[in-house]
Amino acid sequence: MAQVHLSETYACVPSTERGRGILISGDPKSNNILYCNGRSVIIRNLDNPQNVEVYGEHAYPVTVARYSPNGEWIASADVSGIVRIWGTHNGFVLKNEFKVLSGRIDDLQWSPDSLRIVASGDGKGKSLVRAFMWDSGSTVGEFDGHSRRVLSCAFKPSRPYRIVTCGEDFLVNFYEGPPFKFKHSQREHSNFVNCVRFSPDGSKFITVGSDKKGIVYEGKTGEKLGELSAQDGHQGSIYAVSWSPDSKQVLTVSADKTAKIWEISQDGNGNVIKTLISGSGGVEDMLVGCLWQNDHLITVSLGGVINVYSASDLEKAPRTLSGHIKNVSSLIIFKNDRNMVLSCSYDGVVVKWIRGVGYSGNINMKDHAPIKCCIAVEGEIILSGFDNKVWRAPIQADTCGSAEHVDIGSQPKDLSVALNVPELVLVATDSGAVLLNGLKVLSSIDLGFTVTASAISPDGTEAVLGGQDGKLHIYSVSGDTLTEEAVLEKHRGAITVIRYSPDVSMFASGDANREAVVWDRSTREVKLNNMLYHTARINCLAWSPESTMVATGSLDTCVIIYELGKPASSRTTVKAAHLGGVYGVEFADECSIYSSGEDGCVRLWAITPQ
Repeated sequence: MAQVHLSETYACVPSTERGRGILISGDPKSNNILYCNGRSVIIRNLDNPQNVEVYGEHAYPVTVARYSPNGEWIASADVSGIVRIWGTHNGFVLKNEFKVLSGRIDDLQWSPDSLRIVASGDGKGKSLVRAFMWDSGSTVGEFDGHSRRVLSCAFKPSRPYRIVTCGEDFLVNFYEGPPFKFKHSQREHSNFVNCVRFSPDGSKFITVGSDKKGIVYEGKTGEKLGELSAQDGHQGSIYAVSWSPDSKQVLTVSADKTAKIWEISQDGNGNVIKTLISGSGGVEDMLVGCLWQNDHLITVSLGGVINVYSASDLEKAPRTLSGHIKNVSSLIIFKNDRNMVLSCSYDGVVVKWIRGVGYSGNINMKDHAPIKCCIAVEGEIILSGFDNKVWRAPIQADTCGSAEHVDIGSQPKDLSVALNVPELVLVATDSGAVLLNGLKVLSSIDLGFTVTASAISPDGTEAVLGGQDGKLHIYSVSGDTLTEEAVLEKHRGAITVIRYSPDVSMFASGDANREAVVWDRSTREVKLNNMLYHTARINCLAWSPESTMVATGSLDTCVIIYELGKPASSRTTVKAAHLGGVYGVEFADECSIYSSGEDGCVRLWAITPQ
């Protein structure tokens, strides 16, 4: 058995939602940041973004995660109203789980002594805000005064303690305690109040809203002091705000696609000192989240792009961290540069990663979303979605030429390209196959069975098509005709994937009933048997460059690597490679393999033979 260990993670980016702010938080001591994607909490280090940890224990999508002030614990909350409190060291040990609200939690904050937590959100007719002891979960106070979803809450970081909440009823409510009770309400905003934050020294707090306004209040009494100047102000909803460590400036982000840094004077009024603009001005460049941590200014756009600016040198171009938000369904490695991998997700985002470096650019394929199949030959990418079109586009270092398409008359189920004759593409459809030469349909063939997967040999002379019934049909290809040569029966479930080995002496197939088989191409006999170690559907399969290993990725979240010439039982399993299932797998070389999946991440695993 070989040993496998994780060598790099290319992280997903925060889940975003149009018209809502998102939360990104941090730990100033370790310079880590936290954000949420799906059911995962992502922990990244700003000094070394390759350094990624993922917490995946929530049963529902996570909305917020925050470090306790002492840095020992993280509290994370989800859309079902549950808060989990877990340790930052030794394997994320769970301290407590509490059902806090009856609906979605939109924000939570720790008290400065790390003993209390306040959470706010949607209560489905019950309470919209709760504060509780972190160890027992017992409630500390009554929070009346809101009638609609409470989008944000803040805990005063110094004594005497105060809690401020704000939300969709346009109100900003001020509570004194503990035990906390309602003191008064401020009605300065004329639209949703999206975010409230205390300054680190506790002297002031600020609220920002969808009315494009920002208002500053006195920290101890909650009285209004001043506001952010309308001159040079935001032209759209302000979604988030974050204070500088010295409590003298704030960073705001808005739907107008800009971030602004404001100087907050003693009397509580704010003036813009710098406007940061990034992106090309499309909808996905709207900014929805921000964080000021130490010398780092972080903004997050609707498209999930994280820009990191240096507060001490604002003229310097930001460092960009990006990636996928959704399921990464295909991985592409070009033979001439095995240090580069392209990953493609369902929503049309194609990202380029470089080994040892990480993110190195996006290739925009948004116009073709959603993408179902994506394959490549040197210098070209071929893809299909959920309509009847197959697209081909030339691909350079970091750009993609204009794509051209051919309509094949029914929805493509699978694509495969003859690697040595790249014009030739075999498209599997519901009832048969279509042969393409470039963008020309050579023939559309009804094969009389439901096709679910396909592969064409590199020289374009043979094709294997798998059916819903688990049978593999082998055809010889000449010109525009397919002639059936053999039918192989072994699988007990619909075929999901077929791949030829690089030396073309074998091919491997995987099915929905968790089994994989390696076949000898010349004798058409089974070459490797009993590959039955997954517990769910096999989604993807890959060969190592020397044709010595086969890897399968499954809905059961595992990647299994089999060595040819050894029995299947001496396999190597990577457990929990991707939360929600593995959808892409590709060898970089004989001793490393990439995987991708439902969690939006791409991981590189190192294989050390025993």
